[in-house]
Amino acid sequence: MWSGSHFPALQLCMVLFPLLATSATAADDNPYRLKPGARGPVCLDCHSDLQDQMQLSSVHTPVKSGECSDCHNPHASAHGQLLDADPATICAGCHSDLLPAEPVSVHAALADEGCARCHDPHASPNANNLLQAGNQLCYTCHEEMQAEVEGEEFQHAPVVDDCLACHDPHASGVAVSLLKQDVGSLCADCHDAARESFVQRHDGYPVAGSDCTSCHDPHGSGRSGILLARLHEPVANGMCKQCHQDASAEEPLQMRRPGISLCAGCHNSVLNELHSRNQLHWPVVEGAACANCHEPHGSDEAALLVAAPDDLCGGCHAETIEARVASLDQHPPVAQGQCSACHEPHAADAPFLLQASDDLQLCGGCHDWQTHSSHPIGPEIVDPRNPNLTLDCSSCHRPHGSPFKGLAHLDLGGEMCVQCHEQMQR
Repeated sequence: MWSGSHFPALQLCMVLFPLLATSATAADDNPYRLKPGARGPVCLDCHSDLQDQMQLSSVHTPVKSGECSDCHNPHASAHGQLLDADPATICAGCHSDLLPAEPVSVHAALADEGCARCHDPHASPNANNLLQAGNQLCYTCHEEMQAEVEGEEFQHAPVVDDCLACHDPHASGVAVSLLKQDVGSLCADCHDAARESFVQRHDGYPVAGSDCTSCHDPHGSGRSGILLARLHEPVANGMCKQCHQDASAEEPLQMRRPGISLCAGCHNSVLNELHSRNQLHWPVVEGAACANCHEPHGSDEAALLVAAPDDLCGGCHAETIEARVASLDQHPPVAQGQCSACHEPHAADAPFLLQASDDLQLCGGCHDWQTHSSHPIGPEIVDPRNPNLTLDCSSCHRPHGSPFKGLAHLDLGGEMCVQCHEQMQR
């Protein structure tokens, strides 16, 4: 119970508390305690160029409200343009809902360069303060895509109209490539898989929910139906049942036979040749077999590869690719992703699936090894460092990449040579 002596103090607190709370709120709204007009309008006295910009159709809300200090520190800053914090932190203060909590894919422009790569922080003649309107903004980075789309005879309508019909400009929480939904669901927004003409075009197969991009190019193509540039022959001929069960079967999309036995129906001579070799590439016989490296329907890559050769091989041989990328000197075929310039992709008689067991023969396809004629080399020359080996190209050179010039194992300035010529050591 309050005593009489405490009651006046309580009354005073009750009067002051609302005033203190109001003062604290005001300080939060005006952290620099600027005079009226000093948070924005006064800025225009010096930054008069913004006056014209503010007449544009899309003006950033803080600018329109005359609240420059929402983003800028009026006194000093450790950030460029007197920004109150790093740009990403400032933008996230108001636009925190633009990114999913666990994104599957994030726009590289946003991740690497920030919001200002696409948006003007003050004002723009384009909606959402975009630097350019529509696809033209996307094409400032994706020039190759623009050339591809505009050069194709058959173009996907949403691509011509607006990239954002399929892609989220910031990040996607559900799919790769910034797609708003998984491929099947996204396509179903426009294409009714139950429509009779759709069913007929797909030979009666229930393709709803499938990955449409396994046969179709989502941007454009030189083929009717925007089919991929390179198609597996059964697909090109509309012979789906050559690999799949009949469309009327209980599981029509099921393969007729598993793994390599299915491919053997057409490629039997190739498989016989492979199995006659001493060394087999493991993916050829493992699980999905041919489909480990080749697309069964179509691809933009030669030989229906599932990815560009460098990326495809790197899926298993990541350490080799990483070591090559980190090398000062890289073997040109490897740097260009042409692993098959030296290796057979399916099978070979030589170790490491090399196209020839003799280095001089393999390397001689591109290099005239006789330019080293002053240096002993060949199957009759024993390597002084190991009597079980002979001197060949790989005795001194690395096949993929090296931190030393000439793809050498060591510095050619002396360290490499004295491995054999010990008498020359200093």
